[in-house]
Amino acid sequence: KSAEFSKVLVFGGAGFLGSHLCEKLLASGKAVICADSFETGRQENVAHLISNPSFKIVQHDIQLPLDLEVDEIYNLASPASPIHYQEDPVRTLKTNVLGAINVLELGRAQGAKVFQASTSEVYGDPHVHPQQESYWGNVNSFGPRACYDEGKRCAETLFFDFHHQHGVDIRVARIFNTYGPRMRPDDGRVVSNFIVQALQGKDLTIYGSGQQTRSFCYVDDLIDGFVRLMNSPSPLRTQPFNLGNPGEFTIAELAEEVIALTGSRSKIIYLPLPVDDPRQRCPDISRAATELGWSPRIALAEGLQKTIAYFEAQLAQAQRARRIG
Repeated sequence: KSAEFSKVLVFGGAGFLGSHLCEKLLASGKAVICADSFETGRQENVAHLISNPSFKIVQHDIQLPLDLEVDEIYNLASPASPIHYQEDPVRTLKTNVLGAINVLELGRAQGAKVFQASTSEVYGDPHVHPQQESYWGNVNSFGPRACYDEGKRCAETLFFDFHHQHGVDIRVARIFNTYGPRMRPDDGRVVSNFIVQALQGKDLTIYGSGQQTRSFCYVDDLIDGFVRLMNSPSPLRTQPFNLGNPGEFTIAELAEEVIALTGSRSKIIYLPLPVDDPRQRCPDISRAATELGWSPRIALAEGLQKTIAYFEAQLAQAQRARRIG
């Protein structure tokens, strides 16, 4: 195949990350096929792309094979928030494991590059800080998060094995907490939870002491990392890459920041910590910095302001719909 890739298939293309990726790929002149089951992905995320003649949507469940002529495949198909992936844990596992097999078989048949959106959850509740790609993790294989954590770990194994056994050209990105416009207000993740609670004047709910840490990457930075990894000539390109923001914040600090930026009068309340919730989560991104020339550029306050503006518009729209209805 020529170096000038043209046709890109994005599984999970109508999701939060997938829709931003489709947008970026179209802007770079690629033809994009968005495949989504629309279980957690939403039509409205890609509605503005439909008029683009280089964009196509296919409703498809990744648990089933899909046969298309493509040059690149991005696999972003999986529910990613605990609320959604724990609803039907067996389905989550099958989406990750059967989905990985199907995209890899397609990549093998087409001679296409295949990108796996993996997760920092492969490190579990880490004993190493910050987490480097060489760390094997500390994962509970039978807890409530296992369907996702182990599903993603197994998918990685399949990617590396297809690469070694069949020569498939793979990329694996381990994604750390990412936020931005097009997150679902009901996805139960901390940034969307806090913003929606603050905008509605409700108490912000912190699980545990609030001293557990996360690192928050704005979506545009992350998607830039995806594309750089997919296009990278680095000799390490088929190794896993951490992509995330190494700036570390406690959950309590995030809550204070959201309250300040929204001008909300919300208070903070504390609830018990869920099972297997990691205490620390922070990427070592030196591999991505060295090999891809990548590091996040958007500071938390700036990214939060853009995300708050998105949720304000969403809530106003919902309110108007209720009034009309």
